Amino acid sequence: MASLQDQLLKAGLTTKQKTRQANADKRKKNKQKRSGVQHGATLQEQVKQDLAKSQSDKQAKDNALNEQKKQQLAEKEQRLRIKQILIHHQIKNVNGDNDYNYTFASKIKKLSLDAITHKALVNGRLSLCGLDETTYIVTRETAEKLAELDADVILVQNDKVVDEQVIEDDPYADYQIPDDLMW
Repeated sequence: MASLQDQLLKAGLTTKQKTRQANADKRKKNKQKRSGVQHGATLQEQVKQDLAKSQSDKQAKDNALNEQKKQQLAEKEQRLRIKQILIHHQIKNVNGDNDYNYTFASKIKKLSLDAITHKALVNGRLSLCGLDETTYIVTRETAEKLAELDADVILVQNDKVVDEQVIEDDPYADYQIPDDLMW
C-alpha cells in the first residue's frame, strides 16, 4: 500500500517540491518537540518568562540598593544628631591642674580638669563622650540619652558613688580616704 503522498503524486494533485517541503516541516516540528519547544507560541512564552524574570531580578536588586542607601542615610542622620547633642550639651571651660586619664579609640588620653569637674567625673555626675576624635564632657543624663542612640559614643560613665555611712565604733572614722588619690 502506497502512502498518501505517493497517491497524491500519481494523481497529479501535488508536486515533488511540495512533498519535500511538507516532509521538512514535519521533521522540524518533531525536532522542536524533542528539544522542548513545541511551536512558535511556546517560544514566545519562554521569552516572556525570561523577560519577566530578568525584570523581577532587576527590581529586587534595585530595592536592595535603595534599602542600603536608606540605611546609610539613617546612620548619617543619627550621627549628626548625636554630634548636635554633644556640641549643645558639652561643658566647657573646665581646664585645671588635675589630670584625668581615659581611653579613646584604644589610645590612652589625658584631660586636664579643675577640681570640681574632676570630682564630678569620678563620682559619676559627669561623663566623657567621644565622637570624631573629639572628647566632650557632658552630664550623666545627657550621656544616658546618647547611650540609647549609640552606646559606643560613651567613653567614661562612672557609677554614682554613694556616701558611705560612718560606723560609730570605727577607729578610723577621723581619717577620710579620698576617692581620687593623686599619685
